[in-house]
Amino acid sequence: MSESLEPVYDRIREEVAARAERLWDVSLTLHRAPETAFEEREAARLLSGELEREGFGVERGVAGLPTAFTGRTGSGDGPCVALLMEYDALPLLGHACGHNLIAAAGLGAALAVRGALGGVPGSLVAVGTPAEERGGGKVVAVEAGLFDGVDAALMFHPGVYSWARAPLTASAQLRVAFHGRAAHPTGNPTEGVDALGALIQLFNTLGVLDRRLPTGSHVQGIVTDGGHATNIVPEYAEGLFGLRGATTSALEELVEEVRSCAQGVALATRTRVEVTGVGGRYEHFRDNDVLSGLFAHHADRAGIGLSEPVPGVYLGSSDIGNVSTRVPAIHPFVAIMGPEASDHTPEFAEAAAGPRGRQVMLAAAEALGCTAADVLLRTEVPGKAWACLREKAASGL
Repeated sequence: MSESLEPVYDRIREEVAARAERLWDVSLTLHRAPETAFEEREAARLLSGELEREGFGVERGVAGLPTAFTGRTGSGDGPCVALLMEYDALPLLGHACGHNLIAAAGLGAALAVRGALGGVPGSLVAVGTPAEERGGGKVVAVEAGLFDGVDAALMFHPGVYSWARAPLTASAQLRVAFHGRAAHPTGNPTEGVDALGALIQLFNTLGVLDRRLPTGSHVQGIVTDGGHATNIVPEYAEGLFGLRGATTSALEELVEEVRSCAQGVALATRTRVEVTGVGGRYEHFRDNDVLSGLFAHHADRAGIGLSEPVPGVYLGSSDIGNVSTRVPAIHPFVAIMGPEASDHTPEFAEAAAGPRGRQVMLAAAEALGCTAADVLLRTEVPGKAWACLREKAASGL
């Protein structure tokens, strides 16, 4: 680490500490009033207002998303760092994924860096990204060019492990609809073409497929329409399938396998099938070793030790993957519960408003802020981060 930046790191720590009560109040406010995907109106208003009050130039409704926003500061001449905030909650479970902590940490890091540096060299942008859980706000933001010109996209995520990088898979959803012909199962059974029977056969076929999928890949489905009466052969049946792959290319191969299975079942059952994608695909997360190494160093100094992920263990999918394949990015996990627990549970929601959640949020804000300072002030860091991304892209990792 550069000794010359030690005073800057100290000032960032002081800025976070000075704002600790306010940041925790923001986190608890979000926690008490959870808003689901694309409905995060009060969350966006609160966070963007905090940035605006401290001198950031705020733009709301960016990328065509009413609950997305950016807050910018800096000279614009030099590197650009994006600090990402998530703030959507889960239906029925509230902030059981801890996005209230992500939002407060990203906010704290942005305010601390501006406060510590005064005039920010380059650009610092706090990005409010809605709908990570459902809808993929970052997918939309990437496609709208919101991350064009960014040299580092930084965020953290609370979890049950403290890992320097995020083993996040690629994911997609497919809607599979079978069309058959209605008939009375007793009066004219030979006239019926059972769409539900075809859908059930697809589930059986995918069960066989699942046994030979590589690590990190799987298919999980539900029946969304199975008919309406037991005395009518269903003429229409529909299922929704969630697919994951360890890499984006593995996911693409799995999508084609599921499509082929559906077409084969349709041929065998004399039905007609339609396979359509639902929502944007989440690409696998491409961790930037240069940036995650810096974050881990700063987190350690803030009292949070990070390790490498356990091989073969994956932690779901996120739209941060779509950002990470285009610009250098990090998404470390920091535990607010032990590994025997799980997110997306009432217990995790409680922990996201507890003392460990507060400690982790403040430590993450400090580490994110210091990492942002590295990108802005250490001339070699952006180039090394981009070289790391290009190398991983070339190898398909």
